[in-house]
Amino acid sequence: MYECKYPNLFSPIKLGNTIFRNRIFASPTGMFYADVAHRPIYETNCYYELKAKGGAASVCVGDATVDAAHGAHGAYSIHMEDPGLMPALNKLSSEINRHGAVATLEMFHAGSAASVSYAAGNDIYGPQEEMVQGALGHPAVPVKAVTREFMDKVITKHVEGALKAKNCGFGMVTLHFAHGFLMHQFMSPTLNHRTDDYGGSFEKRMRFPLETLRAVREAVGPDFPLELRISGSEVYEGGYGVDYGCQVAQAFDGIADLIHVSAGSHEDARVFTVTHPSMFLEDGVNVKYAAEIKKHVKKSKIATVGALSDPGMLEEIIASGKADVVEMARGLICDPDLPNKARQGREDEITNCVRCFTCFSSLIGHGQIVCALNPEIADESEQKYARPPARPRKVLVAGGGVAGMEAAATCAARGHEVILCEKSDRLGGVLLCEDDVPFKKHMRDYLRKQAEKVRQAGVEVILNTAVTKELARELSPDAIIFAVGAEPLMPDIPGIGGANVLMATVAYAAPEKVGQRAVILGGGLAGSELAIHLGNLGRDVTVVEMMPRLNFGDNFLHGQAVGIELNRVGANVATGTRAVEITEAGVKGESEQGAAFYEADTVIIALGFRAKREEADALRLCAPEFHQVGDCLSVKTVYEATRTAYHIAMGIGER
Repeated sequence: MYECKYPNLFSPIKLGNTIFRNRIFASPTGMFYADVAHRPIYETNCYYELKAKGGAASVCVGDATVDAAHGAHGAYSIHMEDPGLMPALNKLSSEINRHGAVATLEMFHAGSAASVSYAAGNDIYGPQEEMVQGALGHPAVPVKAVTREFMDKVITKHVEGALKAKNCGFGMVTLHFAHGFLMHQFMSPTLNHRTDDYGGSFEKRMRFPLETLRAVREAVGPDFPLELRISGSEVYEGGYGVDYGCQVAQAFDGIADLIHVSAGSHEDARVFTVTHPSMFLEDGVNVKYAAEIKKHVKKSKIATVGALSDPGMLEEIIASGKADVVEMARGLICDPDLPNKARQGREDEITNCVRCFTCFSSLIGHGQIVCALNPEIADESEQKYARPPARPRKVLVAGGGVAGMEAAATCAARGHEVILCEKSDRLGGVLLCEDDVPFKKHMRDYLRKQAEKVRQAGVEVILNTAVTKELARELSPDAIIFAVGAEPLMPDIPGIGGANVLMATVAYAAPEKVGQRAVILGGGLAGSELAIHLGNLGRDVTVVEMMPRLNFGDNFLHGQAVGIELNRVGANVATGTRAVEITEAGVKGESEQGAAFYEADTVIIALGFRAKREEADALRLCAPEFHQVGDCLSVKTVYEATRTAYHIAMGIGER
């Protein structure tokens, strides 16, 4: 007999006059597919629909701008003032609602953070006239003071936007009063320096936001669910704390049906990786703010968000009364089926978000949300109607790392006969060396689950076996997928063969071999993250990097988190410095400033990898089809390896 393991998590909740099927809400993520009029298109709908099909009770479309001229922050956001928006908005809500979820629309005004409006040549407004530093290192911009006339227009735009959302099939509206945007700017004693009727005291700072919320409530009626997003604490030094956040929530209590308690500011680099928790923070790091606020409100329900994806933790949050609703953004990008899997007792099949920021960095840098672990994201519309292969094939996969496991599992799921050979005694590849790194625990779990997925899919796994030309001919596959990874680069530096020199993979796997003073050669992610790990273990660490800055590739938001952690552990970073010799006492370096010596008990090489192209060439003509994926083609990220492996596997047997 079926028994739900998470009865509190999967109990319904009533907001307004609407029943939500469980307590898992897909929190707002902005639209990144749009036509020239900023209207959602088919790909947009498929992205949000996937979360509804996966079992979330509410699926929120984020960042709908109520004032495109003066309040736009996202380049692709819906413009609520658009008179021709209705058909596209109705279609979007329909594709969410038809799966039993409640389609929700988040509306906001960016205020002094309206970078897109400013870039378009328009004036932007905040609580007072000032120069405001742009987010993510952008230059400061001039901001005009909001007038009473401007407030009235913004209130009207919120009302009109909420009514349009309601009329277009959205069952709830979220008002974004958090994260450093306009309403937060007014509520915050840190950001609001006015001395008139809208600043100088708590009551005055709250006046404009309360006017806006009350006007929307009156317009949509008492039975229509309203969600309100606030920052329970600004988190950064000098910002308000949770005590003030409780006052804010009390002011909104009973007007909003659901108070969504986040933290920090999207616009402040000091706490961006707390608002959107990095892998270096504990799971559920921001739940404490919701839990405290819930003690101080009487009528509104409370939602929490941030670093959540474990069903056991979600159940405990609801069962213990810390919050009434749990919300996830990246957790449901990484695995949109998380609610269904948890409800059905398939927790071990959940792909937990590793909080690597690949999704967010890609959105900002390339205008597209992707996921390092879920290759369907950004291709939802293609996968929606994926057909089985025309002809099942025999597929030999060489290499059991990230790319090899993804390729093998996908091929097997599509009906192919699959053999996976791995030269070591475990599946997982080079990332296995990070098994005992606390902030990589979700990656460790991912590798374990992928290995189990491979076995459950019926793949024949042969360990301690490298694929040779002779083995390939013996097995006679129709297709070979070559995914054997790469090998570490060993530069020609005098002394690199010394007894005090370790490869990064060894230092990760056996940190006890690293002395008290460590110098890491290479400031990419591998070297920088190793410096954090060793710093957490109490070592004195120096990172030496030839380039002018540490190299995080496209993932600059994770790089931001790495920088914060390097500072926290006290790591020394020497950029623009070339290692010219390794001695028993340390590393001799040269930079534009001259020569320097970095004392070390252990020198660690983290200078990247070399693709194994020669090994691939040996097998290239051993099967009718041959594919290279992952680092053996060119050294890539987990995202690139997973995505390429998945799509190559999807293509085998199609023609």
